[in-house]
Amino acid sequence: MTFADAFARGSVTRLALNRQRVWLASGAVLAAVALVSPHQAVESFLFAADALAGTAPFLILSILIAAWAGATGADALVARAFTGSPLLMILLAALAGGLSPFCSCGVIPLIAALLTMGVPLSAVMAFWLASPVMDPSMFVLTAGVLGPEFAVAKTLSAIGLGVFGGLAVYGLARGGALVQPLRAGIGDGGCGGARMRAPRPVVWRFWTDAGRRAKFAGEAVKTASFLAQWLVLAFVLESLMLALVPAEIITGVLGGAGVGPIALATLVGVPAYLNGYAALPLVGGLIDQGMAPGAGLAFLVAGGVTSLPAAIAVWALVRPRVFGLYIGLSLSGAFLCGLLFQAWKYA
Repeated sequence: MTFADAFARGSVTRLALNRQRVWLASGAVLAAVALVSPHQAVESFLFAADALAGTAPFLILSILIAAWAGATGADALVARAFTGSPLLMILLAALAGGLSPFCSCGVIPLIAALLTMGVPLSAVMAFWLASPVMDPSMFVLTAGVLGPEFAVAKTLSAIGLGVFGGLAVYGLARGGALVQPLRAGIGDGGCGGARMRAPRPVVWRFWTDAGRRAKFAGEAVKTASFLAQWLVLAFVLESLMLALVPAEIITGVLGGAGVGPIALATLVGVPAYLNGYAALPLVGGLIDQGMAPGAGLAFLVAGGVTSLPAAIAVWALVRPRVFGLYIGLSLSGAFLCGLLFQAWKYA
């Protein structure tokens, strides 16, 4: 075997391991628990299997929605949200962000494309803030894990956060601030931007085209693998949290109707957030142990927008002042969403 062959084989192995890193993490957690308490490891495994089976109907529906959006090209409809008057653009962009099927990896290049195309930062920020919080697949899984009421509240929070951020940026921009938001050298947004620059027509009857049928199957497999690995890890962690963290601690720190638990959950959501789908069962477990509903919503909204991977990508894309505004709007908006939801729940 030549050096080149060995290097190529090693690269393939590293790529395969990288793709399975979440599965490996779940296995590592269970193995570590088994060394200390074999009984708890078995209990955690059974808990995760049972929870995954209970979520299966919603999981399958969310997979089909994501695959359908990719196969039909329905995500191209988002392009229509960025035309019209500035205030109308903000509203439509927030709606498009809160309801669009864009995956998280496509949002960052899409934002670069929109800004380089001359779309106002106010509308882009509205889309930017709303998009990571909710999408059709997320709505279905949220309803299955936390209930329809929470799913509706999270959807309204996504749209409201987008409108809130868009209006704030609009007011600042009218005063002459926030000129040239992108860092020097940022391109036109890559493949995510191509869909915005030249959106293709939606093909609703995708099954008549062999290429789109293949696209549907590929998206379904990719989405199923992505969701399953994150949900399994989340359910394993939830089982350990329920077993090891006394409910009294959760109730004392994050429970109650006050402002403090919501503020704390907003700040904790930034570093503690794993993934939009993985966070759902964890928040469900916390709420079962006494976490205030408003704090749970604030955690999900703040973490969804400002999770570490997303924040790093945003930092690489925009200038520091825009990044600071993005963080500030995310946290203040998530806190406000939690307060409103809490007030409604206890009204």
